[in-house]
Amino acid sequence: GDTAGCTFCHTSPEERCSSCHQRHQLNPAVARKSEQCKTCHWGKDHRDWEAYDISIHGTVYQVNKWDPTQFDMSKKLADADYVGPTCQYCHMRGGHHNVQRLSTVYTSMGMSNADRGAPLWKEKRDTWVSVCDDCHSPRFARENLQAMDEACKDAGLKYTETFKVAENLMLDGMGEPMPKDLAPDWSGQH
Repeated sequence: GDTAGCTFCHTSPEERCSSCHQRHQLNPAVARKSEQCKTCHWGKDHRDWEAYDISIHGTVYQVNKWDPTQFDMSKKLADADYVGPTCQYCHMRGGHHNVQRLSTVYTSMGMSNADRGAPLWKEKRDTWVSVCDDCHSPRFARENLQAMDEACKDAGLKYTETFKVAENLMLDGMGEPMPKDLAPDWSGQH
């Protein structure tokens, strides 16, 4: 259960090199590619890869990743001069292996509504802006961070509304899927 479940991904990279490096080829150039993060950070519960991949940063990466003059993965992250950021370039600044060190406060499980005055929250956001201002102005970075806050807040409200609708359906006795003969697209999964 642990191998196939949450702990497969939810183990610190410092403790488990194969989270980012290929198990039998410990090549830093491979670990510097954004696709390595996709191993864990994609799908219904962790949509980080999808968000990155369709962003302007992800698009720049996808279009130019084969050109070593645009993305020279042989250079250390601190020395890299990429045409756009990879996941590692921002989250593993200088090759630091603590990925969460350069992330914002989590937005899942209601954390987007955490106390905005908490020192850790402010510190993480200031650090986040300092990473973005390598390529963008601090004002641009702060405005985009604020926009993401608003998007998370809106998504959280929709999430809550959705669960309320589902709860009401259950209370009305309509929580079971429709019979196969009434729902031709139903695959049998819940």
